[in-house]
Parts: sequence; structure tokens; C-alpha cells
Amino acid sequence: MLAGIGLFYLWFKGKKQAKLNTDEAAKTKAEQNKVAEPEAIVQCHHCSVHLPKSDTISQEDRYYCSKEHLDSLDAQGWLGSAAWRISPNQNLRPEGLKPDLVVIHHISLPPGGFMMRNSTQFIVDFFQNKLDPSAHPYFEEIADQKVSSHFLISRRGEIIQFVSTLNKAWHAGLSSFLGRERCNDFSIGIELEGDGEHPFEDVQYVALANLSAQLELVYSHLLFAGHSDIAPGRKSDPGTQFDWQKFQSKNNIPAEKLPFGLQSR
Repeated sequence: MLAGIGLFYLWFKGKKQAKLNTDEAAKTKAEQNKVAEPEAIVQCHHCSVHLPKSDTISQEDRYYCSKEHLDSLDAQGWLGSAAWRISPNQNLRPEGLKPDLVVIHHISLPPGGFMMRNSTQFIVDFFQNKLDPSAHPYFEEIADQKVSSHFLISRRGEIIQFVSTLNKAWHAGLSSFLGRERCNDFSIGIELEGDGEHPFEDVQYVALANLSAQLELVYSHLLFAGHSDIAPGRKSDPGTQFDWQKFQSKNNIPAEKLPFGLQSR
């Protein structure tokens, strides 16, 4: 009887091992026959080169082949590293006219709101004509205005772009620069989130310097001014809290590119 039990055990063990061997062989064969799915190929938004998605740097729904291209203006006038929030408030520049002026502004919605909360989205909504007038009493006064800027630099140093540098943003209004009227035609507008009463953040100066450097690579004859310089008496931004010397020193802008000087005003 013991011999029978032993034989049965050996038979059962052999059958179980045979099944394991069969299953393992089937698994191995399946793995050998499995066709690996090809990796997605994407296109660099800056230079249009095609490469595997895993080799790119992604920004929103765009892909870049290098950090250099991510940080640069593309041929369509868009900064790769910026958040793109297209404004309807724009139109074409006069034919053949390239920007040669950067106008620096400040903006806060509501006034001073950035001191209490993250209010950057209100500015984005304003430039996209989506500002809710019921969200704040001040918004009722400005909700119907149609304005925009090429760039906004938030208190956190984030750069948001609304208009291509090839096009005209509606930021300067009635203005004159060294005898030239209609500054929107030949300028790039950069808004800093802030007001005339509080210092700007260091990360904003860093972002502004980096942005200015990228703009100068494309537009080598740029000059820099404040909104108050081109609309004196009507506008006061970027105001006395904007440190022109700090801005100049961050990327070594030659003094001749700052025709109104380095004193805060």
C-alpha cells in the first residue's frame, strides 16, 4: 500500500511539473512573439525636427528637442517656455515694421490683490476678455476694456504670453517715444504683476532679464522704457518701486538702450 501511495505521489508530482514546464514554455514563446509598440515620435515646436517623445522637453502640449529651443522665441514670435494664453486683442503691425522698443508696465487685478491671494488668473481673464464683472467691484469698471500685452510676469516669475511678437498687442494706448507716435506699432509690452506701492519680486527681475535677453537675440536694436516714459502724465507704471538699475545689471543692458536713464520714476 505504501508503495502504491509513493507511485501515485511521483505520478502527481511529475504531472504538475509537466504543466509548469508547459506554462513556462508558452509564456516564453508569447514574450518572444510579442511585438513591442513603437514609441511615439513628436516634432520640436521650434525647429520641427522629429524625435522620440521620451527625448523631448514638454511644455503644455508642445515638445522641444533642447532647453535652448524651449527658452527661445520661435519663428512665429512665441516663447517656448512661456504659458500661451492667446488674446483676441491684437492685430498686425504695419507692413515691414519690426519692434525696436520694449515697454515695461505693472498690473494688479484687483488693485493690490496679489498681496492677499494668487490673482494672476484675473489678469489672464482680462487680457482674454473673460473677466467676470461680478467677481470684484473694480472689475465692473474695466470689464469692457479691450487690452492686452505680449507678456505677463507673475509674482512667482512665471511668464505668460498673449500675443506673438510679430503682432501688435494693445498695451501702450496714446503714446509717444522719442517723437514717434502710436507705440503699439513698434513695441513689445511686458506686464509685471504688481503695483506702484510694493517692491517687485527678485524672481520677476530674473524672468524679465531672461525674457529681455531672448528678445534681443531676435530684435537686436531694442530700447527699453516704462509706460510712464511714453505716456507721461497719463500713466505712472512701472512706478518708483521698479528698480531700473537692478533690471539693467541682471543682463548687462548697455546704458544707451535705456534712454530715460536708470533712476526709478
